[in-house]
Amino acid sequence: MEGWIIAIFVPVIVFLVVVAPIWIVLHYRSASKSAGGLTTGERGELEDMIEVANKMAERIEILESILDVESPDWREERRDVRNQA
Repeated sequence: MEGWIIAIFVPVIVFLVVVAPIWIVLHYRSASKSAGGLTTGERGELEDMIEVANKMAERIEILESILDVESPDWREERRDVRNQA
């Protein structure tokens, strides 16, 4: 009976003394990093990407308006090609 108690309590004590503190520290370190939000550099990169995306959307609208003038039924032709595939 005494060997069984030691076989259970030794791994539990090792877990509580070694594994649990490391686990807790790593958990809260990663939680604080994710809750910190964006850094200044990341925010700048995000603003640059938003600017590029807005420029691309504007260019797409211009290209679509040009296509509407030069080939008014280009949208239907594109749908037909997709339906055939």
